[in-house]
Amino acid sequence: MFALVDATSFYCSAEQVFRPEWRNRPMVVLSNNDGCIVAANRLATNLGVPKFQPYFQIAEKCRHHNVIVLSSNYELYADLSSKMMQVIGQFAPEQHIYSIDESFLSFKHCQQAIPCLATHAKRIRQTVWQYTRLPVCVGIGPTLTLAKVANKAAKLTPSSKGICIINNEQARRATLSALTVGDIWGIGRKTAAKLTAMNIHTAWALANASPSMMRKQFNVEIERTIRELNGIECKQWDNVKVDKQQIFSTRSVGERITDINGLHQALCMHISIAAAKARKQNSLCKVMMLFAHNSPHDSYPQSFKVNVNFTCATNCSAEMSHAASSVIHKLYRPGVHYYKVGVGLLDLINSQHQQLDLFNVSKAKPQLMQVLDNINHRYGRDTLYLGAQGTQQKWAMHRNFLSPQYTTDWRHIPIIRCE
Repeated sequence: MFALVDATSFYCSAEQVFRPEWRNRPMVVLSNNDGCIVAANRLATNLGVPKFQPYFQIAEKCRHHNVIVLSSNYELYADLSSKMMQVIGQFAPEQHIYSIDESFLSFKHCQQAIPCLATHAKRIRQTVWQYTRLPVCVGIGPTLTLAKVANKAAKLTPSSKGICIINNEQARRATLSALTVGDIWGIGRKTAAKLTAMNIHTAWALANASPSMMRKQFNVEIERTIRELNGIECKQWDNVKVDKQQIFSTRSVGERITDINGLHQALCMHISIAAAKARKQNSLCKVMMLFAHNSPHDSYPQSFKVNVNFTCATNCSAEMSHAASSVIHKLYRPGVHYYKVGVGLLDLINSQHQQLDLFNVSKAKPQLMQVLDNINHRYGRDTLYLGAQGTQQKWAMHRNFLSPQYTTDWRHIPIIRCE
């Protein structure tokens, strides 16, 4: 049996951990630069506040209903997610962290030690709440897909009290019959529309479709999904993460960039982010792509791109930033109001298999980068950063509704007063 433990409206729930008075209030969390609504709790959605809607279009509605509006506090979410995953991992010998708020557990080698799955699931919910104050739902099933289905049902059914277990034929049929085909893990919007056109409306209907026929009409993943819905284990998680073959860092800016220094600073910031990711997976970059463009909605959209080839593959932020300085003139055009900039690290190789060049000495500073990464890991990102990133970043991402970073910033540690 497998379990999927998933936090309920994670971004909103994380914001409520240190503000318990917000727990019974409608709340939304916005995307980068406070653009769109990326998370909304049930109280907000019941008021008709939609997800993925531009905030400016429903700002008046949020004010009218006294909805709490917050910017994305990524530092807080990442730290609380890490703590939540540590607690969840105590309840099974095998754990696979699927996303920032979802974790699979495998009970294959300990099922005899769990006399009652319902009691075990209840303990998971209670323990996560006790140690993190985050509400979670638990779905349990004989396959990963059925565990995901059970978790979905636990969220949609208030009477389930956050727990759904598919451990017999009756429970499987009842749960699958209550969900639409679009609720199934791995079934996208377009695939769901095609299935609906074939008169397959529910998860139960899909489970009763012919796996071989559906494979011919769609792909092998649909076949695996159907078999998993019938309790046949076809999907597995990998315990070893595959290194990324390309690493990108890109983001729209909070204020349009109009000068070459601002453009260079923004690119150097993204270089530092991408280089740190490369060092984390022990990769070196042979080709770096730099790009910048204005908004596609501008009267004259313009985009610029340039590649930098390194003779010796590198992951040194300083070396890569220096390389960006030599080509920045190819990206900058006077009069262009840059809206988005980014960096892509291409042609990555493992640092243990680097081919050295006898006639070219690497300019990388691995010891300096290690010190940089260690300090930023311990005290928070950008505790130390390259001077090329600038000290006054007017173009930085806007987060006008940002809550305190309670667990990652010494200045924001909650103060408790006992009277």
